Parts: sequence; C-alpha cells; structure tokens
Amino acid sequence: MSDDNAPGEYLVISRGQWDADKSPQEIQDAIDRFYVWHGEMVARGVMRSGQRLAREGKLVSRDRIVDGPFAEAKEVVGGFWFVRADSLEEAARISADNPCLACGLQYEIRPFENVRASAFAVTSETPERN
Repeated sequence: MSDDNAPGEYLVISRGQWDADKSPQEIQDAIDRFYVWHGEMVARGVMRSGQRLAREGKLVSRDRIVDGPFAEAKEVVGGFWFVRADSLEEAARISADNPCLACGLQYEIRPFENVRASAFAVTSETPERN
C-alpha cells in the first residue's frame, strides 16, 4: 500500500559547464558550498545522493556501439541526484538553492512516471505526429 501523502522523488540532472569568466577559486568555493548544502539536505531526508558522471561514455543503438557521449557543450550532463518533494515546483525551489548555479551550471528536474512504458501512451520517447 502506498502513502499518498508521502513526498515524491525527482531526478535532478546537472547540466552545463562552469562560466569561463569564473576563477578556479570561485568555482571551488561554489563546489565546497554545494557539498555542505547537499550534505545538509541528505541528512534532513530532502535529497538522496547521486553521482558525478565521467567524461567518457558509449552510445548504443540498434546498429552499433560508438564512443560518446555526443551532447553539445551547452547540454553536457555532469551528474545527478534525487530530491524528495511534494511537487515538481517544490523540487525546483529546493534545487534553486544550489550554490553552483552562480557559476553557470543548470539543473533539470524530472519526475518519475509510476507506470510501465506503452507504445500507445504519449511519453518522452514518443515522436510528435502531425
């Protein structure tokens, strides 16, 4: 049985690159403040840890496996973690306190769908049809 009053879990995807005009010390300061902030949020049960992503990767398609990732620099995914919140809006407000925002990173907040995939449902994988 699920608790309908329990907070949901949202994926936070770290995107982008550090601002070119920031010094390494400014960036390190933001990183240090992030780890303090994140640790406090984890301790309070508002967040769960995630991971930084390595630079290398593979792209797997039906035809082949090739070196990747292939994102544009502005779309680089640097890592992820999880936020527990009552709504997508609340998850975004929590993430808006991230100290690394001041140095150029962005955070995409995505809810999880609690249903199985279906070829007949409109999802993030469904192509637009005219």
